Amino acid sequence: MPEFSGQALDSLRQPLETGEVIVARANAHVRYPARVQLVAAMNPCKCGAGGVGRGACGKAPRCVQTYQGRVSGPFMDRIDLTVEVPPVTAADLALPPPSEGSAEAAARVAAAREIQIRRAEAAGETAGEINARADGPWLERIVALDAPAKALMTKAAESRALTARGWTRALRVARTIADLEGGGPVRRVHVAEALAYRPAAPDLAAPSLAGGF
Repeated sequence: MPEFSGQALDSLRQPLETGEVIVARANAHVRYPARVQLVAAMNPCKCGAGGVGRGACGKAPRCVQTYQGRVSGPFMDRIDLTVEVPPVTAADLALPPPSEGSAEAAARVAAAREIQIRRAEAAGETAGEINARADGPWLERIVALDAPAKALMTKAAESRALTARGWTRALRVARTIADLEGGGPVRRVHVAEALAYRPAAPDLAAPSLAGGF
């Protein structure tokens, strides 16, 4: 991702936020639908090594900071899920296959989406039929944090400088995590996992990214 120009990346901020692209010309502004799921990846640094330990970049941490600094903070703030993927080791290759494959995961995702759609239909909320589009009072209603979960969100907002956008997106992800478990209430554990996908310093991370969850 950092190989693209900063201007090109920042041009994605609006569609990621609103689901629309506005093309401005001298006499008109035209809106096009652009609700997408963005999946992106980036190496730790220019040489691809980064980090610490054997094979690490010899110019770290400056190389890491310069390379990942090409991606702006406001752009990263619009990414719902940020996951660091460590290098695969020989021990990893020797492990047995995971108990849950792609088909099983896809079935859980489909079931979670159905929960979201039924929830919105029952409330007559057609605009926010899935969690990725939930906002305002509807988001507060479907999340309804209890005291421990709300305390964790408040602490994260203060200690990690969580933006209003980051707060909203973390709540959406927490609601989705709960839906993947069957659609029960959003608890502290769900909030903690959602916050884990929003690193305090995204420009210093080494992530693979997915937005529009």
